[in-house]
Amino acid sequence: MHAARVRVRLRAVAFMVVSLVLVAPSVASAVPRPSLDPFYAYTGSTPLEDIAPGTVLQTRTVPYHLAGVKSRIQAVQILYRSTGILGNATTNVTSILKPPTRRANVPHVIAYGSFYDSLNRNDQPSYAIAGGVTFGGLVNTIEAVLIAPFLNRGYTVAVADTQGQEANFAAGPEYGMNTLDGLRAAFGAPETGITDAAKVGLYGYSGGAIATEWAAELAPEYAPDVNARLVGAAMGGVLVKPSTNLHYVEGSQFWAGVMPMAIIGAARSFRVDLKQYLSPYGERVYERMKDDSIADVLGRYPGLTWKKLAKPEYPEPEDVPIYVEKVNQLIMGSRGTPTIPLYIGQGARGELEGTKGNKPGVGKGDGVMVAGDVRQLAREYCDRGVSVDYRQYNGASHVTAVATWLPASTGWLLKRFTDAPASENCATITPGNSLAPIPQQAG
Repeated sequence: MHAARVRVRLRAVAFMVVSLVLVAPSVASAVPRPSLDPFYAYTGSTPLEDIAPGTVLQTRTVPYHLAGVKSRIQAVQILYRSTGILGNATTNVTSILKPPTRRANVPHVIAYGSFYDSLNRNDQPSYAIAGGVTFGGLVNTIEAVLIAPFLNRGYTVAVADTQGQEANFAAGPEYGMNTLDGLRAAFGAPETGITDAAKVGLYGYSGGAIATEWAAELAPEYAPDVNARLVGAAMGGVLVKPSTNLHYVEGSQFWAGVMPMAIIGAARSFRVDLKQYLSPYGERVYERMKDDSIADVLGRYPGLTWKKLAKPEYPEPEDVPIYVEKVNQLIMGSRGTPTIPLYIGQGARGELEGTKGNKPGVGKGDGVMVAGDVRQLAREYCDRGVSVDYRQYNGASHVTAVATWLPASTGWLLKRFTDAPASENCATITPGNSLAPIPQQAG
């Protein structure tokens, strides 16, 4: 009966998506790629380093497109100043989706983290929203199912290019800063219509959960002005400790290709050269994949392991010192503590997607994310005084867990804009894996 109710809810949401779209006579005309679009380039005379994070650099208004087709939703796109993982000044783009009908009693904002998961900047949400069509960017059309419930209730939805303009896949803290600065820009641009009284909820699954969690974690220190507006964060399928995930997915049948994707993204964001540690085969994979999206790699590298990618003198990733140094900086919970309630959902039957859950120190997951890591993050936040509602879906994989997570997380987050107390179950969350950094090797 429960599964039937979920299917009914998903069909209802899908119907809402269709109701938002006014199909144009023809697909939108060609849109210039971000690298060729002047909107994405900052040309001001003030050095970017001297501009405060979140500052609006320029804006434009475009129709919200789904697979290149115009809808009746308007999107205000903002080029703004943000920060890279190394603390460097960057520019980024966010798209502020205006609801079809504004309701006087719903002046609030949902910061939606997209799971576009790509090493190609042409797959970023802002390009798809403006009418660009790429294979990897079609994820943004699928995500309309997650966005529609909020728009139809009168909420404004902010969709940042969370990976930044270099497409730094898996660089978690950068996702968070891009999200927070995008919210600063949204409040700073009059075109968005967002009032000073508006509150913000963070929402994301999978790659979107990377943005959601890191934004919640970093906000108290990096963006206290935004933190004061936050009411809660709902996330599912969470990448907590990338080094554990690497061992979990290697050798798997469906998700193994995410391993080199994450290595490329981390190397790019930290500006380090990891190719020197790769085997000839690993170098070929690196070159072939450097502009791929997750849609390009899923299922295409069955059985891929670290040993196939690396030179023999580096039998484990932990044997590469620079990898250890950088990946330790990507562990969730290591840079701050959220001050808002959290809702966390996590699948634990990855066998449905070809990933075994029998590796020591790793255990079960949803096929790509490790349940023990997510559970332990929830426990540690509980110990720090955070209100956490953790839900583990023992019969669901990464993809199938969405059917349960979506209606529950949406309902939970909407309640955070009311006076209803946040649910929490800290006392019942069982211990998970260690989230301690990988020890640095001597010498």
